[in-house]
Amino acid sequence: MVKRSYWLVLALFGLALCGAAFVFWYTTYAHNGAEEDAVFAVKHGDVDEPITPIPRDLKLDKRKVALGRRLFHDPQLSGDSRISCAHCHNLATGGVDGLAHPVGSSKTDGKIDTLTVFNSGFNFRLFWDGRAATLEDQIDFPMNNPCEMGSTWDEVIAKLGNDKAYRRDFADIYKENINPQTVRDAIATFERSLNTPNSRFDRYLRGDKQALDSSELAGYDLFKSLGCISCHQGMNMGGNMYEKLGLVEDYFRNRGNLRKVDLGRYNLTKDEDDRYEFRVPSLRNVALTAPYLHDASASTLDAAVIIMGKYQLGVDLREEEVAKIVKFLNALTGEYDGKLLSAHQQSGAHR
Repeated sequence: MVKRSYWLVLALFGLALCGAAFVFWYTTYAHNGAEEDAVFAVKHGDVDEPITPIPRDLKLDKRKVALGRRLFHDPQLSGDSRISCAHCHNLATGGVDGLAHPVGSSKTDGKIDTLTVFNSGFNFRLFWDGRAATLEDQIDFPMNNPCEMGSTWDEVIAKLGNDKAYRRDFADIYKENINPQTVRDAIATFERSLNTPNSRFDRYLRGDKQALDSSELAGYDLFKSLGCISCHQGMNMGGNMYEKLGLVEDYFRNRGNLRKVDLGRYNLTKDEDDRYEFRVPSLRNVALTAPYLHDASASTLDAAVIIMGKYQLGVDLREEEVAKIVKFLNALTGEYDGKLLSAHQQSGAHR
């Protein structure tokens, strides 16, 4: 009880700071349709919550979204013209591939678990180690990685330039026509359109107090009181800060078999403070994005919650506590194109 109370105090302090910082950012800088939700929250007194609903409408150029969608699903962007962005970020299965490690154009297993592309436009950095500042920057990494798409911009631009429909559509939208910058812009605009509003939890935050049942509310209360909320807050319930894996107990010592990818941001910065540090993942639609953690070591939500309790909060969660939190996490599944996401959604995407 002493250990739990200690971490509870720290969690509540962190919650207060993070909540205040997020509300300041959201009400000061948020745009593209988010203002409506911020005003709604203020009117309904919901700004005290550390989580903000996903905006239901984003003001994006529909022509760019349509072009970006086509590019996102086009295997010509890979060196062997075999796989597309959607190969690993399958919109039909939660924006992930469901594998422990992605398999790219070279048919070689990737080194790290695939993060979902849904709601990625709300993250403050991209990738587990945060090496990309924007969605536009992010595109270069998988395209040029021989273990992923294994292509080059010269190859991609040449392929697209041979396509009459692409030449027409790029000329209609961009005065620069087809070049790396315009391809990045179109894909990134499409990715920004992949928001999933209107989860039952979002409806609860907007004032529908019947949207969650008593067990889900109990899970949310536990999620906050244990301290999960200190990292998983804001619009995306994560994606806006870095944190060490093994904050309380040494995760990697207990797991063993340390790999380079486990070093996290240290691989970029060479700063000892960044060793084992990763960008906190979003919990939006988390019920659909197994396996979990950068090393895919948790195959179920229950397992992920137990690991987080032990290594991040210093708490050995009881079975009933895990069940309550997982029940709440299942209420975070949102809608895409007006339809509730599911593990095997059949509309709007191709593998």
